[in-house]
Amino acid sequence: MPNTLKPTKSIEIKELLHIADRIIQVEKGQYLFQEGQDAGELYLVISGKIQISKITADGRELSLRICSENDICGELTLFTNSPKYLLSALMLEDGEIAVIKKEMIEEKIFQDSALGFEFIKWMSDHFRKTQMKFRDLVLYGKKGALYSTLIRMTNSYGVEQEDGILIDLPLTNQELGNFCGTTRESTNHLLNELKRKGVISIEKKKITIHDLQYIKKEIDCENCPAVFCSIE
Repeated sequence: MPNTLKPTKSIEIKELLHIADRIIQVEKGQYLFQEGQDAGELYLVISGKIQISKITADGRELSLRICSENDICGELTLFTNSPKYLLSALMLEDGEIAVIKKEMIEEKIFQDSALGFEFIKWMSDHFRKTQMKFRDLVLYGKKGALYSTLIRMTNSYGVEQEDGILIDLPLTNQELGNFCGTTRESTNHLLNELKRKGVISIEKKKITIHDLQYIKKEIDCENCPAVFCSIE
């Protein structure tokens, strides 16, 4: 049987379902929220996947992470007055989402010190992941950004196969480029180069990494713990 490489989440937040205002069904392709909208709610993912992204001033999209089961999104609005969403949340799959009023989760965090501690730890880990991603985007250029994104995706969605590690998440070259801050054309060129060298193969929009060490060596990978080096 294939072995998933996905790291264990650092926070158990299922108990937040008890204070959820409602449970909604959201279809693939719909936005849960969009940048600039008034923000009075947070969202706990029960099922499905959500892409969190930022639209730049020139219209380009930068994908920051993917939320899946037991993840919270919209958390950047906590403990702020008259908040607005800073990012957009797009459904990548049909999903079930718990909607939690902002004031309810703030009150729960104040009342439950253990939950407050775990939430702060989860937020700290999340910010560290984001800082590491921006470091790669700024310091290593287009190639480094793509390679580091592939490494992160193996940690989040990698499934061991006889010939390598399958990234069990279908992505177009444009969608992959959005995670790297590069164009579809640049992403396509870099992927074709890796395919010619036998480092990767692609079938039905899913990438299999045949030589992960080659990719890590190319960007002097520091082998950070998988909990920090992930796309979630």
